[in-house]
Amino acid sequence: MSRLPPHRPWPVPSAPWAMRQVWNELLFAHWPVEPAQLLPTLPPGLRLDGYNGQAWVGVVPFRLSGLRPRWLPPLPGLSTFPELNVRTYVRGPDGEKPGVWFYSLDAASPLAVWAARRWFRLPYFRARMRLERAGDWLHYTSQRTHPGAPPARFEGRYRPTGPVFEASLGSLESFLTDRYCLYAASRGGRLYRLEIDHVPWPLQPAEAELRLDGLVAAHGIRLPDVPPLLHFSRRLEMVGWLLEPVRAG
Repeated sequence: MSRLPPHRPWPVPSAPWAMRQVWNELLFAHWPVEPAQLLPTLPPGLRLDGYNGQAWVGVVPFRLSGLRPRWLPPLPGLSTFPELNVRTYVRGPDGEKPGVWFYSLDAASPLAVWAARRWFRLPYFRARMRLERAGDWLHYTSQRTHPGAPPARFEGRYRPTGPVFEASLGSLESFLTDRYCLYAASRGGRLYRLEIDHVPWPLQPAEAELRLDGLVAAHGIRLPDVPPLLHFSRRLEMVGWLLEPVRAG
């Protein structure tokens, strides 16, 4: 039996992974939020996951590249695009497997949005997006264009400000980034889980100037008037499996 890597809380699935992608020039922006505010925003069955009694909401802009199914190469013009998500942290009905719950995922690829909504039951939205570099700053804009979706806009610039480090197990940084599955729900409320795997995050402290117009408020969430906790990551490659139904706890 292979030894469980110290950064993983449970073994990877025995089945072959189904898709691969790379996350580039990523910013983690996190705000502390009272658990009572987030509980009504989750589907039945999911448990809110907190750190020392505090829940967190994240806004994460990045550039996705190398997107491909297991047996195919990346497709030119379809495998690289900006993406932006709003998230919190949850556990399944059994209280195990801490993962990510996405409130929204905006992407500049209509095909990726269609596939993710259809096959992965994730709340993806089409958006007009741009990520540009100016010196060591990354400038990021996103304007949601998805028909019938709540309007949302994001503007920001960010950059790393210190050396690369790996979050210590049990730390807040580890709680916010070391997540090896995501949860999704069907329109009927059935829960699903998608397992992922990657090496520990190569994090850097960061600074940023951010403007969120409707991006978080559309979900009934009020962010506190405090500076967000910021981390940057230059590049991380990941693999993912297929959705699997989650059994009730």
